[in-house]
Amino acid sequence: MQRLNGFLAGVPMTIVGGAFLVASLILMLMKIEVPVDPALVSVIICGVPLLYLAIWRIIYNQGMSKISSALLISIAMIASIAIGEVFAAGEVAFIMAIGAILEEKTAERSKKGLKELISLAPQQGRRIDNGKEEMINAEAIKVGYILRVLPGETIPVDGKIISGNTSVDQAIMTGESLPVDKEVDDNVFCGTINRFGAIDIEATNVGEHSSLQKLIRMVQDAENKQAPIQRVADKWATWLVPVALLIAVITYFVTQDMVRSVTVLVVFCPCALVLATPTAIMAAIGQATKQGIVIKSGEALEKMGKVDTIAIDKTGTLTFGKLEVSDTISFSEELSEKELLTLAASAESRSEHPLGKAIVAHAISNNLILSDAEGFSVEAGKGIFANVSGKNLLCGSEKYLQENGVSIPQQVSDTLDKLRNQGKASILAAIDGLCIGVIGLSDVMRPMANEMVAELEEMDTQTVLLTGDNQRTADYFAKRVGITSVRADLLPEEKVQHIVHLQQQGYSVCMIGDGVNDAPALKTASVGVAMGAMGSDIAVDAADIALMSDDISKIPYLKRLSNATVRTIKFSISLALFINLVAILMSFKGWLTPITGALVHNAGSIFVVLIAAMLYDRKFDLCGMHPGRVNGTVSISHLTTRLKSRSERKAAASGCEHPSV
Repeated sequence: MQRLNGFLAGVPMTIVGGAFLVASLILMLMKIEVPVDPALVSVIICGVPLLYLAIWRIIYNQGMSKISSALLISIAMIASIAIGEVFAAGEVAFIMAIGAILEEKTAERSKKGLKELISLAPQQGRRIDNGKEEMINAEAIKVGYILRVLPGETIPVDGKIISGNTSVDQAIMTGESLPVDKEVDDNVFCGTINRFGAIDIEATNVGEHSSLQKLIRMVQDAENKQAPIQRVADKWATWLVPVALLIAVITYFVTQDMVRSVTVLVVFCPCALVLATPTAIMAAIGQATKQGIVIKSGEALEKMGKVDTIAIDKTGTLTFGKLEVSDTISFSEELSEKELLTLAASAESRSEHPLGKAIVAHAISNNLILSDAEGFSVEAGKGIFANVSGKNLLCGSEKYLQENGVSIPQQVSDTLDKLRNQGKASILAAIDGLCIGVIGLSDVMRPMANEMVAELEEMDTQTVLLTGDNQRTADYFAKRVGITSVRADLLPEEKVQHIVHLQQQGYSVCMIGDGVNDAPALKTASVGVAMGAMGSDIAVDAADIALMSDDISKIPYLKRLSNATVRTIKFSISLALFINLVAILMSFKGWLTPITGALVHNAGSIFVVLIAAMLYDRKFDLCGMHPGRVNGTVSISHLTTRLKSRSERKAAASGCEHPSV
C-alpha cells in the first residue's frame, strides 16, 4: 500500500490527476454530460494518498496529532462525492497534492558530508614493538601502544609525543590556519596530519574515544536531533477539523440543506495554508540563488528569519585563511628591510613550511632576486638553517634561535609581543649569533567583514566569534571587525557547547564556518551557513545554507531575505484564513455550492502564489549600503526587525565573553 501511495503521490501521477480535473472543468463549462466524471480519476490519484495518511495517523499517532489536515480533506471529499459533487472533491485533493510536493522539494537534505567525514578516519597505524615497525589496523590499536607517524601521514589515534619534533596540521579539529609546532609531551589528535618531522607517540584515546570519532558522533547526534518539519496546515488541524465539523453540523440543522453543509467543509479545506509556506520559500530560494547563495531547505530559511545571534568562525570565514607577509622589521642598521626579506626568502626557498612559502611568495611578488641556499637543513617544528651568499642564516622561532646560541635582546622581545598582540605569526632571522630582524605574517581579513557586523548590529543580531585559533589572534581580528564576544582555543565539541549554551538561554543561533571542525557546530546551530567556494565539502554538506562565492558580506542580505520570507508566509496565512472565513459565511447563506465554493476559496491559493512570486524579484540591499533602505526609501523590514534592545543583546553575549588578556 505504501508503494502504491508513493506512486500516486509522485509528480507524474499528480500531473495526470490535474489533466483529468481540467477535462472535468471543460466538460462542466460546456454542459456536456458523460457517464463518469473525469474528476473521479483525480479523486483516486490525489485523494487516495490523503485518505490513507488520515487513517494511518488516526491509528498510529498519539493524542491530538491524530487530527490532521488530511482528515479534513478526506471528510470533505467523501461528503462531496456523496452528494454528487465529484469535481469539488477532485479539486481540493489536487491542490493538497501540489502543496505536499512543493513542501517535499523544499525540505530535501544532503547527508553526503557525514559519509565523507567518516572516510577521514585513519585505517592503519605503524606500531613500534621491541624496535620493530608493524602496520596494524586502526581498530587494533590499544591505549599504551607506541606508534610512529612519518611526515605526511595521518595520526591514527589521540596520543602524546614521546620522541621527535614536528608541525601538525590540526585544521580538521581546530580550524587553525597554520600547522602547530609539537614537541615531546605535547598531545596530538586522531585525524590530524603530521606535516614535517617523524614522531613517536603513545596512544591515549583509541577507537570510539578518539577526537575524530567524537567529531563524527557529534554530527550524527545533531542530525538525529533535527525534528521533521511539521506542515503549516497540520499545525492548524487540531482545531480546524473540530471547528469545520461543528460549523457544518450547525449549518445543516439551521438550514436543513446538506449541500450548504458540504460546501462549508469544502471551503474549510486548508489549500491556501498548504501553499503559503512552500511557494514563499521556493521564491526566496530562487532569489538567493541569483546572489550565489544555496539554501537547502525551507526550514533553514524560516529559521534564519528568527535568528538573533550569529556565531562566526575566524579562519577561512572572517578571514581568507591565507597568510601574507605584513611586517618586515630589521634590527641592524646595516641591513635594509628589503635586504632582510631577500635573505630570509632565499633561505626559506627550499622550505615546505607554510610560513616559509608565504615569505618566498611575498619576495617574488616584489620582484626580489633570490640567492641559492646551500647547506639547507630543517629542524621540524622549530626552524631552518641555510648558507646564503656566504652568510650562515637561521630562520625560525625564538626558542630555536636561543637553542643555537642566539641572544634575544629586549627590543626583539618587545617587537615579538607587539606582533603577537596583533594576531600575527613571526619568523626571526639571525646571522653569526645575532638576531638581525623579524618577519611578521598575518591572515587577511575579508573585505566588508566590519560592514557585515555593523549591519547585523543594525538588525539587532549579535555576533560571536568562535575559533580554534589562539586567544591573542582571535582578539585582534574580533576588535578589527567590531565583535566583542570572543571564544578562542576551541575544539569542535567546545564550539558546540557554546552554541548549546546560547540556545538554552533562548537565543536562535546561526553558525558560519568553513572547515571540517565546524561541521558539528553547523549541525547543532538552528541554522548552519558554510563558505561554499573555499570551505570543505563536509562543512558545506553539514550546513543548511552555502555561500558559493564566499562573500561574507551577503550574510545581512540573507538575513533580510529570510525576515521578508517569514513575514510573507505569515501574511499569506492570514489572508487565506480571512478568505476562508468569508467563504464560510457565503456558504452558510447558500450563495456558494461545493463547486463554486472550491473555486472561490482557492482564489486564496492564487493570491498566495502571486504574493510569494513577488519575493523573487524584490530588491534587497547588499552589504555596504544602508540596511534600512531599499531603493532609497526606508524599508518596513528594517523597522520591524528590532526584536531586542542593545542591552539585551550584550547580556546574551555574556555566555561567550572572555577575560581580558
